[in-house]
Amino acid sequence: MIRFYNTLAGKVEPFETLEPKRVRMYSCGPTVHDFAHIGNFRTFVFEDILRRFLEHQGYELLQVRNLTDVDDKTIRKSLEAGISLREYTDKFTQAFLEDARLLNLEPPERLVRATEHIDDMVKLIERLRRQSFTYESEGSTYFRISKFPGYGKLSKIDLSGIKTGARVEADSYEKEDPRDFALWKAPKENEPFWETGLGRGRPGWHIECSAMSMRYLGESFDIHTGGVDLAFPHHENEIAQSEAATGRPFVRHWLHGEHLLVEGEKMSKSLGNFYTLRDLFARGYRPSAIRYLLASVPYRKQLNFTFDGLQQAAGAVDRLRNFRFRLTTSTFSSGSQPRVREACQAAGQEVFKALADDLNTAQALAAIFDLVRDVNTIADQGEFRSEDVAPVLAVLAEWDKIFAVMTEDDIQKLKSAGYAPTEAGEEISAAEVERLIQERVQARSRRDFAAADRIRQDLLRRGILIEDMKDGFRWRRK
Repeated sequence: MIRFYNTLAGKVEPFETLEPKRVRMYSCGPTVHDFAHIGNFRTFVFEDILRRFLEHQGYELLQVRNLTDVDDKTIRKSLEAGISLREYTDKFTQAFLEDARLLNLEPPERLVRATEHIDDMVKLIERLRRQSFTYESEGSTYFRISKFPGYGKLSKIDLSGIKTGARVEADSYEKEDPRDFALWKAPKENEPFWETGLGRGRPGWHIECSAMSMRYLGESFDIHTGGVDLAFPHHENEIAQSEAATGRPFVRHWLHGEHLLVEGEKMSKSLGNFYTLRDLFARGYRPSAIRYLLASVPYRKQLNFTFDGLQQAAGAVDRLRNFRFRLTTSTFSSGSQPRVREACQAAGQEVFKALADDLNTAQALAAIFDLVRDVNTIADQGEFRSEDVAPVLAVLAEWDKIFAVMTEDDIQKLKSAGYAPTEAGEEISAAEVERLIQERVQARSRRDFAAADRIRQDLLRRGILIEDMKDGFRWRRK
């Protein structure tokens, strides 16, 4: 049984879909006013692991992710830059897509721009107006939350003391500030606008996700994901306006990823601890290490990002790749070892048992490293056999279908994206390490020990340590 923590229910509960073996899921995407930061990508990695796990369990996915390309921030920054809203947001949209590719995020079935769905938003607002959930003031249209008795059921916010008719003009609230929110905004001077049946203006932030999710997923769907900071006001407002319009439950399961801290503090530009993926790539860190670290702590727990932790994540990925390299290049005696089969079966079961328990990624990682330890011990004892290779690699491959840290060469991906070598020198890729080690094996087999030693020294200079073993070689980064 698959179980997830449902923010709406306030507890872990069985995962049930509206249609058998089909998941309709909406994920709040980035506001494309700047490069997405590592806190954003912590949420996006959690959503990607959720998606990959459900696919692995045989579900057909229809995932929609939005791009917020019109809101207070995008408008303000495009005006400051002196370019059109579309030209400004296109730059950061492409940056997000490139970052997502480097981090091995599977693309959703639909990636949708807010500015391409204005008609859907207008129709939803008109529907709410016909049911008396709205009122107009100075050319803007507001949602009257006092008309929706269920307001606050997601975030559990206390509405006592709310002043009826008090309005919030900005797209985000101050903490614990539940007031009527703007559905449609009258344009200010120099702001972009659309001519509609509501009058000249542009949408508020909250109506965008309701309109786009219901356009592609229906009035009720299975999962809505996002960062915990979106639960209020954004997701609370989505529920209110959607259920007010349709009279139906909006979303069955709400899954929220917790905050990311940096060195124990909230990430902030003013503290100098604000990092985008590009900042980390420029420092020489690999996409696989970043993804591993972001996935290493279960999504509902705070993740404390540190550079020591990132180094450890890089080492963990290397250990896994090195383990696979050992299995695929070493020579083993014929036959099979029952202990290996038992370890494979236990690890495979534990990985997916952990993920089915509210995506416990830490436990799933522990299970795969238990397998690595056990198999290395058996191999070091000379008891690993040739027929054991395939089942171990199969468990590793199934695990990596979810975690996706071993599938591609990091360095080549970064080069293809235009990232230059770091000051410390160009980092050697895993594929190149393995190629040079094979050259060293061939040199030793023809007793050209001078050539073999040159290769070892070259690898050492480039940060690679080789350990000679009875049945082959093991390498790791310094």
